[in-house]
Amino acid sequence: MKTKIVTRGGYQKLKAEHDYLWTKQRPEITKIVTWAASLGDRSENADYQYNKRLLRQIDRRVRFLRQYLPDVVVVDYSEQQEGKIFFGASVVIENAAEEIRAFRIVGPEEIYGDAKRCISIDSPMARALLKKEVGDDVTVPTPNGDKRWSVTSIEYVDK
Repeated sequence: MKTKIVTRGGYQKLKAEHDYLWTKQRPEITKIVTWAASLGDRSENADYQYNKRLLRQIDRRVRFLRQYLPDVVVVDYSEQQEGKIFFGASVVIENAAEEIRAFRIVGPEEIYGDAKRCISIDSPMARALLKKEVGDDVTVPTPNGDKRWSVTSIEYVDK
């Protein structure tokens, strides 16, 4: 079984999502489904069908979070990480064409919603960057061939 890791902020975000879905959104949708069901014919009742589908999506996500969160390992910043890229690092890289990319290396479940600003520790880019320092060059395999990047900045936000 693969170790599930998240940053402290990522864990709090996932826990808050679970709490919101379970205590706020699910009860509201349940009320709507109950009301729509009381109107009679459910086969042509759009309110009932839509909200019943939404309720199933909420239940699926809550079930996933309840299975995921107890097994997760929260990885906090350590002073030994300073100056090198490890889990939780915010990184800025640049290539020869002066394209600049900035992102944070996080757990696979943390990238949703922040896909532009976060990459998974399991991604080829993150794997290539691990243990690198400012000024180091890395080669990242992509479907269009290898790309070369240079590390320009490393920062740890959750110190």
